[in-house]
Amino acid sequence: MPAFTRSELADLNVFVTICRRRSFRQSAVELGVSTSALSHTMRKLETRLGVKLLNRTSRAVLPTAAGNALAEQLDKGFETIGAAI
Repeated sequence: MPAFTRSELADLNVFVTICRRRSFRQSAVELGVSTSALSHTMRKLETRLGVKLLNRTSRAVLPTAAGNALAEQLDKGFETIGAAI
């Protein structure tokens, strides 16, 4: 996987937040952005990675199998970074 910029790392944090909250609305409130900004971020991230990460319905958002796998790895990585700083 190519290196990520600071902005792209922030996009990964958005993804992890959505996976944890299972809601665009709750994630938007937590992150202090609009739901449309989150949708745009996720479309951009899925395009960059070339894989669908989330299944969206009118009631919920759930990670795909690939999304679950990525979210687990990102959680570990963000935890390691948090412990280091």
